[in-house]
Amino acid sequence: MSQLDDVAERDSWRCWVCDEPVDPDMSVNDARGPSVDSRTADRKAKVAERLAHRGCNSRKGAVKVVIAWPDHLHVAEPAPLITVAGRLERKGGREMVGRCPTKKDAHEVAEWLVDRFSRLVPGLPVTAGVEAGGGQFLVVLAAGRR
Repeated sequence: MSQLDDVAERDSWRCWVCDEPVDPDMSVNDARGPSVDSRTADRKAKVAERLAHRGCNSRKGAVKVVIAWPDHLHVAEPAPLITVAGRLERKGGREMVGRCPTKKDAHEVAEWLVDRFSRLVPGLPVTAGVEAGGGQFLVVLAAGRR
């Protein structure tokens, strides 16, 4: 149980898949209970384990994980965040992740992305910027190589 507790504390008791809180008192056999997701198949991963709900962890074995964008954010053509996270983790650089109708919307998206990536790829320093273009505002993530 100590490994679970260590991983959970590091991840602030939040599931890396759905980004919802994980109840430390829930049974590890319950679908909403805590589990450690091992990334041993990805040899280049800097973080070997992450916290996930038991159900999220089991489901990701059968279907490809999709990190949902919140409904309250106004973003067109949102990029698949797992794919973006993988590229930024491997190569660093910049990625355009979506278009927003207003500058305010773009800044809300940028703020959410930096917060979400802090849990999605712990230890990867990600910044988000907003660039005007074509009457819209582009949200760009950037990360240096680790």
